[in-house]
Amino acid sequence: MTPLFMLTGQILLAILVLASSVGFVLRLRNPGNATIINLNARINAWWIMAVVLFSALVLGRYVTIVVFGFASLMALREFLTLTPTRKSDYWPLFIAFFIALPAQYWLLWTQWYGLFAIMIPVYIFFLISAASAISQDTDDFLSRNARILFAVMFCVYGVSHAPALLMLDIPSFQGHNAQLLFFFVFIVQISDVLQYIFGKLFGKHKMVPKLSPNKTWEGLLGGGLATMGIGALLAFVTPFTPLQAAGMAALIVIGGVMGGLVMSGVKRSLGAKDWGTGIAGHGGYMDRLDSLGFAAPVFFHIVRWIWALP
Repeated sequence: MTPLFMLTGQILLAILVLASSVGFVLRLRNPGNATIINLNARINAWWIMAVVLFSALVLGRYVTIVVFGFASLMALREFLTLTPTRKSDYWPLFIAFFIALPAQYWLLWTQWYGLFAIMIPVYIFFLISAASAISQDTDDFLSRNARILFAVMFCVYGVSHAPALLMLDIPSFQGHNAQLLFFFVFIVQISDVLQYIFGKLFGKHKMVPKLSPNKTWEGLLGGGLATMGIGALLAFVTPFTPLQAAGMAALIVIGGVMGGLVMSGVKRSLGAKDWGTGIAGHGGYMDRLDSLGFAAPVFFHIVRWIWALP
């Protein structure tokens, strides 16, 4: 690991220590406040997630791919556990779990970008659809097929684009891609945190109360601008200038918000509040990956298009 990467780890540690200290003080002043209890549960979960991610990055690209592959697996399991399926969906589900997911991460492992980029939206789309048709169960056929395809697109295809940042060949940035992945994941998570905080402090105007009652325009604006500022300050760990880093942070914020709203709509349609209980204070894996799954492909392809292609 480079000295610059270790510096990013020290920055992350300082932020987590600060967050824990603030949470501790708030808990002492308001011991029974539900919002503060939830905030401290989230901070404790951030420690675990940060240690896992940073350790994976230190151990190298292959370990990082395995960690994200496991996250995809857990998210896919949560999604399809809540989604109504039938006995006749056995083969489409088999393809989702035992072909699409391992194949996508194997392509990432071998850095086969061409097939990695199109396998799920092209070949897996046709394969799952064909398997659904062969089952001959036409009851709610389109909805059942679409739900499985949506799950694979989001949980596997979308999420896999985060570790895919490690295979980009960016001139004058070789050997530093772990820092770029750190930047992306950190901005995704800090954006959610800052929108939550600004929403609690200043939120008055609901964005989409039917989908996400806690999201406000004030939270989005305040949290988004603060995230852009943090992105600019972290430009030194990326191939971006401070202005470019702020712009990429804004892109992540927008992608993350859209992902959160879409997945909130899915949860509401399924009658669920959270996707699961796998991460204390955060719900399930899907509750942490909803922003990342939408933002990752956009961030990856724009970085590749502007900075990695000759």
